[in-house]
Amino acid sequence: MTTILQTQIPYNPLSSKALPGIQPLAPQDWLLPDDAFSAQMKERDRLLAHHRDQVLMLDEQAMPAAQELLHLVLEHLYPQHRGDQLQRLDESGIELDWEDPLGTLGRITQQDFCILEKQGDEHVMTGAVLCFPASWTLSEKYLKPLIGIHQTVAEYDVGIGKRVQRLFDGVQVGRPLWRFNSLWYHDPSLFQPRSQHQPRDKVDEAEAGYMRSEKQMILRLPESRAVVFCIHTHVLTRANVFAQWAKQ
Repeated sequence: MTTILQTQIPYNPLSSKALPGIQPLAPQDWLLPDDAFSAQMKERDRLLAHHRDQVLMLDEQAMPAAQELLHLVLEHLYPQHRGDQLQRLDESGIELDWEDPLGTLGRITQQDFCILEKQGDEHVMTGAVLCFPASWTLSEKYLKPLIGIHQTVAEYDVGIGKRVQRLFDGVQVGRPLWRFNSLWYHDPSLFQPRSQHQPRDKVDEAEAGYMRSEKQMILRLPESRAVVFCIHTHVLTRANVFAQWAKQ
């Protein structure tokens, strides 16, 4: 399979911040395409065609939020679009299906999307299109609350869980937030699902050839009031990471 890589990353993935590491995000920086757009989109097309049950799940009650999200993405990334056909940024023709909003979203932008809706005191993942999982499995997180989603993250204790829940409660329409993570990998594949019962392979950071970093964004939908967790996945060679950021 072809290795899909970016050559640059728009933030320093070598820097570190304590969890949750949240910062304000300029609204115009939400859906920025990059130099891997065309290759990543072809991989998303493949995954949605052949592994749909692994990369897309949507609760019936979350359909309005998913359709609202599709409308927002079209408005932001394809403002000139009209009708039921769309020319993607790589010039591929895409049919818009409002009865399959997450499937459509998965084919028009690089980002993955998780929809979380408030149920009781917590936000629950009620839908997602997740083509590029980084060592987790959508089926194990679907319809789980935030604390359940993060139960395998060692640093995600009760205190951090409460802080993250407050962030999801407090994020405002038109004022998105973002953070990033970064891990060294030997395998540059974008589709890397892993069960929570399967330990992640140990990686020698000094020897790993690739850095995988997710720009993770949080925004609130104005009508449904659902919160969207948006993931832009970057995979770069070790050489390119250090060429861009080692002197920063």
